[in-house]
Amino acid sequence: MYTFSSKLKNLSFVLMLLGALGIGYGFFTAPKNTEEVEKILTSSHGEHHEGSTNEVAPAHKEVVHATEIIKDSTKVEENHLDSIVSNVEKHEVVAESAHDPNKTNATIHEDANAEHAEHLEHVLGQLQNKPWSALYVAALFFMLISLGALAFYAIQHAAQAGWSPVLFRVMEAITSYLVPGAIIVYVLLVLSSLHFNNNHLFAWMNEGVTEVGNKNYDEIIAGKAGYLNIPFFLIRAAIFMGGWIFYRQYTRKNALALDETHDVTYYKKNFKASAAFLAFFLVSESMMSWDWIMSVDPHWYSTLFGWYVFASFFVSGITVIALTTLYLKSKGYLENVNNSHFHDLAKFMFGISVFWTYLWFSQFMLMWYANIPEEVTYFKMRIDNYNLPFFGMVVMNFVFPILILINTDFKRVPWIISMAGTVILCGHYLDFHNMIFPATVGDQWFIGISEISSILFFAGLFIFVVFTTLAKQPLLPKGNPLIEESKHFHY
Repeated sequence: MYTFSSKLKNLSFVLMLLGALGIGYGFFTAPKNTEEVEKILTSSHGEHHEGSTNEVAPAHKEVVHATEIIKDSTKVEENHLDSIVSNVEKHEVVAESAHDPNKTNATIHEDANAEHAEHLEHVLGQLQNKPWSALYVAALFFMLISLGALAFYAIQHAAQAGWSPVLFRVMEAITSYLVPGAIIVYVLLVLSSLHFNNNHLFAWMNEGVTEVGNKNYDEIIAGKAGYLNIPFFLIRAAIFMGGWIFYRQYTRKNALALDETHDVTYYKKNFKASAAFLAFFLVSESMMSWDWIMSVDPHWYSTLFGWYVFASFFVSGITVIALTTLYLKSKGYLENVNNSHFHDLAKFMFGISVFWTYLWFSQFMLMWYANIPEEVTYFKMRIDNYNLPFFGMVVMNFVFPILILINTDFKRVPWIISMAGTVILCGHYLDFHNMIFPATVGDQWFIGISEISSILFFAGLFIFVVFTTLAKQPLLPKGNPLIEESKHFHY
């Protein structure tokens, strides 16, 4: 019987406390108006933003920026169109200037001021979104880790796998986080729909985007209003989360009853429930990825996106199973878990990492090669403004696991699995960061107090929930009919 150590419990409380304080600080320090944004931009960029209150500076900045673009030989097609537009505008200005020079200068200054004000309003929205984005990414990431472990657990039942039953209690403990994790994510979705405290994570929820004639009207979003509307969005989320939680609670109850009675009927019930759940999961997971992640970029879509998101949180869930098992083993528990079990978990970590990379490259390469504006802008934004995390996650999620876990012997070495698992988890957090932040905060991103604090808070909550569940029941599911095969599993 596992005992939740006071040291680990205190660590979880400390993480939650520090995280909560940092999250509060992130919201408190978010700018409240454009004047604060002006100060932030001035202090961040120094001399580059000197004279930002000068009405001519924004216009001059745009001219310099356009000149730099024209000099960039890698953007020939873009420059051709820009040069045509510039020439037209230039001739218009010259003609007007000849007629009334004073009026032309005033118009230029007014347009520059209006453009500058609009830019400040845009940046204000991005910076106000930043603490919400950090909170949302961390909440979603840890909840999906639990969901990934649940999917792996269901696969083991449906496949009637003989190697894994000794790990079932670990899987059930990790999936226990799904209940509080899903509730938190659902609350964040509701707060987004209410625009609570300047929460504008989902652009399609903004007022007037589907109303013809409104200044916020967006024809593309309006065309998707039958699916992307707040009531249907929240109903779908409730159905998805309710189905996942119901399966988890149902199979957990049957597993504990199986231990007490040794009645194989409970095992058969879990087998049937797992097969049904996997069918529901494949549909709900894809729709979840469209709703909660892809819709932050409502103009962009990918037919691979559901699989891509699944691969990311599935390998994260398996990795957490491996790391939790290693921790318990190091403390003298799970005596029936051997190197062959770790070898199989590491094989899954390796295999799904390769699968994730295949999906990442397929999605990226096809869109980049086709160079269709509404598709390639998704990646252009990330390459231009998120270069380090965008390509860094590929190294962390593919190159590093390949180099470390391709060796059979390394798959049996605890410290190597732990190191690889830690890198994989960090890499897939960056993956979710890259999926959400470019659409919600644009180029106003950095890994700061809000991001780190959100990770600490949910990591602490995750540890507390998972290890509290582990301490409630014996770690060996003795009633499972395949338990003897699992105990003596060797590869």
